[in-house]
Amino acid sequence: MTAIVSFETFTATDGIPIYLQILRHIKSGICSGEIVNGDEMPSRRILSALIGVNPNTIQKAYRVLEEEGLILSHPGAKSYVMLTQEKLDEIRSEMIAADLHTSVASLKRMGLTKEEALARLSSLWDSV
Repeated sequence: MTAIVSFETFTATDGIPIYLQILRHIKSGICSGEIVNGDEMPSRRILSALIGVNPNTIQKAYRVLEEEGLILSHPGAKSYVMLTQEKLDEIRSEMIAADLHTSVASLKRMGLTKEEALARLSSLWDSV
């Protein structure tokens, strides 16, 4: 039995286009295992109402998800998450690289050296 992809935890952030936030939400869910192959996407109309955005924004997000090979849609039918292990590995790598880039840039702005940053990461890693 397939689950419907949840957007209960989705919170829009100012300054980032909503369609990109939807993509990140889906990719994060895939990485965490909350979204799996075969899960059903909410209809565009329902998702538009649920998160309070223009249906064209949802359409754009779904189109990009289709182009990236993450969902399969048929006109007038439901859309489903479509994952292979290769695609899952690719998404994880992409998400890790983006998060690390943001973190490293922030640490550099705070004046930490590479050695200081690695020491803090190592300490934090062991405590989590």
